[in-house]
This record gives sequence, C-alpha cells and structure tokens, in this order.
Amino acid sequence: MAVTDRSPSDLDPSAALIAAALALPGVLSSNAHAQSAPDQGVIALRYYDYRDWQPGASRMSVRSPLLYAFVPLSDAWTVEGSVLHDTMSGASPLYHDTLSGASGLGITDYRSAADAKVTHYFGGQSIAVAGAYSTERDYESRAASIEWKTWSDDRNRTYALGFGATRDRIDSVNGIAKHRHRETYDFLAGITQVLRADAVVESTMTWSQGRGYYDDPYKLLDARPDHRRIFAWLTRYNQYVPAMDATLRIAYRYLDDSFGDRSHMLEAAWVQPLANGFTVTPSLRYLTQSAASFYRDPPFPQGFVAGEPFTADTRLSAFGAVTAGIRVAKAIGADVTVDVAFNLYRQRGDWRAGGNGSPGLAEFSARWFEVGFEKRF
Repeated sequence: MAVTDRSPSDLDPSAALIAAALALPGVLSSNAHAQSAPDQGVIALRYYDYRDWQPGASRMSVRSPLLYAFVPLSDAWTVEGSVLHDTMSGASPLYHDTLSGASGLGITDYRSAADAKVTHYFGGQSIAVAGAYSTERDYESRAASIEWKTWSDDRNRTYALGFGATRDRIDSVNGIAKHRHRETYDFLAGITQVLRADAVVESTMTWSQGRGYYDDPYKLLDARPDHRRIFAWLTRYNQYVPAMDATLRIAYRYLDDSFGDRSHMLEAAWVQPLANGFTVTPSLRYLTQSAASFYRDPPFPQGFVAGEPFTADTRLSAFGAVTAGIRVAKAIGADVTVDVAFNLYRQRGDWRAGGNGSPGLAEFSARWFEVGFEKRF
C-alpha cells in the first residue's frame, strides 16, 4: 500500500477512512470507563468491507476482521487489547503514481496490527499504559503511550493528560525508500464536563511533533519536508432528548498542519432506541481542507523546482467531503449486542468551504459496511 503519514490531512482518502473505521479500541482514549475499574468485561468481533472508486476506475478494496477484549482483573486493574488483519488490493489514486492500475503493478497488501492497554485505578485517578504494533509489506510501526486521568470530587469533571511515541520504518516495494524512518511524539490534554443530567461535553487538544521520512515513494517527484507539526482540537457534545428518548451527538474538529493545510470537520449523529431492543443511528459528516503549501495544481509537473518541496498528490489538495452513514443495533438479552452499519463517502474539489477547491480533481467515492458482535460478561 502507498506509504503516507498516518494523519487525516494528507492520507489517501481510502486510508483515512479505513483508519477511522478500523481504529484500534485499546489505543484510543475513552471516557466510557468510570472513576473506578469496571466490573464487567467485553469481548467483541467486527468485520469491515471497504471499497472506493473514481470515475471510470475502481480503486481500493479492503476486508478486515477485528477482535477486541476488555477484562477487569480486580477492582483496581483492567486490561484490554485488540488484533486485526486486513487485506488490500486495487490501484492507487489517479495521477502521477509509480504503482497504479495503468502500470499493471497495482497494489496487493495486508496489514496486521495489535495493541494492548493496562489501566490502574486509585484514589479518584487512573494511569493507563499502552503499546501497539502494525506491519504491512512496506511499512512497520511501533507505538507506546501513557495517559493519566483524574476526576473532580463531585465526579462531574474529568481531566486527561497523555503522551505517546511512534517509530515507523518504510521500505517501499519499488525500491525508492529503503530503511527510512520517522519518529512522532504526541501530547494530549482533555477535559470532560457533565453539564446536566442529560448533557455532557468533551474537549481534547493534541499536539504532534514528527521528524523523518514523509515523502510518498509511490508518487513521481514527491518531496516533502522532513519534519511535521500537527495541532488538532476535537470537541464532542452529547445531549439526551427526553421527548424522543434519543441522544444527539455533535462533534467538531479543527486541524492545523505545518505542511500548510488546515481542515475542519463537523459531524452529527442521532441515536434512536426503538422497540424490541433495536437502536438506529443515522450520521452525517462534512470535512473541508485547504491545500498544502507545496501542493501544485495540474498540469504536472507545473511548479516543480529541484531541491524544493513539491507534490502533485491530490490527497494534499483543497477539497470538501461528505460522509453519510447509518447503524442498526439489536440487543439480545442483557449481555449481547449485534449491529450492522453502512457508510457512503463522496469527495470533490468544489465542495470545499470558504474558498475554491483545487482544480482538476477527479471525484472520489467510497463505501464501507461493518458487522459487529459484542458480548458482556
């Protein structure tokens, strides 16, 4: 698979969507767990099927099973983790690729990943230590993190601080990048506040500092800076609506990238319980981003100057995107839940808000569905 930095602002849209869908539960910060160790365990199975395309060209196809487990060890300790293995096939995005459907090489790849997390609860606080490993044919990643949380005396406010480090190794199959490395350090600060019995807000800021190899070895003439800083601010608000016995979820994220691009994401979801244990959750998300400072519009290679940063990678262009989704879940008894979800993604240059998008972009579309089973014990 084409190697890119794993941040939302410059990923191949397929990789960004897959990353969102397949995010390892054990690595992500969660406020679902209370101030003391939960006494109920969870085991979950999920299966994802993803496909994307551009006009006249079917691109990536990804299939991925995932296993997740959360186990309380005592009233003060918990352990959780997940494993997945996905297979990828298809062609890289249109325009200026060394691996593409037109070249006959295409992409056939896999990803195997695992993570584990141990959390200790004590005196209204918790400390969590986590590690993760991921490997592909041309890419290997190791990560570790630590997160501290504390709760106010009235248990209505949670503070969180976190630190993580990631080391990646890139060995592209076309021989352009061999034994290249990248190191990234992430810092997190967040607060969750219960506003009322029916409303809660969470706001988290993250700062990422990376250095190393950021070029895409599968893109012609691609040369990017060897360092990168990303600031992201995510705020989520949940409001229970008694008249409908439903919950409105709203999220907004701002991202500022030292590559020069900025993005805004706004998402809304409505969680509606129904009779006989069913729950339906429709959702809608809009993303808009500006182009990186060294992205150059067609015709290729317009604006190229040897020795200066340059990319014609449309993933770093200016565009807007919409994702519409729906999830249906069914509770079976008190301890089992099954669910199925479908999402459709559409991206175009002229959908960018606050200015014109990059010209000459082919419309990009994707769809994915997922099936899940969860057992609590």
